[in-house]
Amino acid sequence: MKIGFIGMGIMGQPMAKNLLKAGHEVMIYNRTQAKAMALVEIGAKLGHSPKALAEWADAVILMLTGPEAIEAVLNGSSGLLISDAKPIIVNMSTVSPSYTRDLASRLQKEGISFIDAPVSGSKKPAEDGTLVILASGPQNVVQVMTPVFLAMGKKVVYCGEAGRGTDMKMVINLLLSVMMAGLGEAVVMAEKMGLDVQLFLDTVLSGPLACDFFRLKAPMLQQNEFMPQFPLKHMAKDIDFILKTAHANGLELQVEQAVANYYERAMKSGLEEMDLSAIKKVIA
Repeated sequence: MKIGFIGMGIMGQPMAKNLLKAGHEVMIYNRTQAKAMALVEIGAKLGHSPKALAEWADAVILMLTGPEAIEAVLNGSSGLLISDAKPIIVNMSTVSPSYTRDLASRLQKEGISFIDAPVSGSKKPAEDGTLVILASGPQNVVQVMTPVFLAMGKKVVYCGEAGRGTDMKMVINLLLSVMMAGLGEAVVMAEKMGLDVQLFLDTVLSGPLACDFFRLKAPMLQQNEFMPQFPLKHMAKDIDFILKTAHANGLELQVEQAVANYYERAMKSGLEEMDLSAIKKVIA
């Protein structure tokens, strides 16, 4: 397929690169053009506007920071929706369920097929092509897009009608944020008690609590070097979506609210560009 890809951030660059590796024709667009040039050098076409991608591609993937960025590429002066072309639009960005459903309704009125497909995974899985794609929308369109998704991930989970993929993303990131806070607290407590942190982490990773997520974060927590796999500012944004979604469903998430307090303090402490595991600094 001819795939347009908008957003060359931490996730977008490796995802688009894996599409090229799989043999898809890819045209990329990024507001800061310099971030796109590494992929142009290995075969991607450079689109000079979202409108150009819409007119060229069979499908356009969005991997952006949030609703404001999505609206800019859809409705800006050279936006996707300015064109008369109607490629499939796939949002893989993390946004709120309410925004996703509103977007799906608006695009349906324009006669555009829309797939809601956020991902479970961060930078390393994006590089390795092992993301889990949480796809929702018309099932026949998801089936058309499945070979594209499997170039970027190891599994496609079909969640139902548009919006259900983002629903799933909310509960996945709820668990993720709580796990990170729990691991951070445990590491800090081990340090305060004088335990060897590497010994503690080795113990965790040798038993029933072992998981790929803890394995990925262990070196950062041990070395206090928090190069971003998943920037803390994005987790803070997602926690806000999670709490608002919980409230809309009549839930009071007391553990998640406590985790939100850690992230609020981390943002105020200037840690926003570090990996989400940098909440260890706040806990300590």
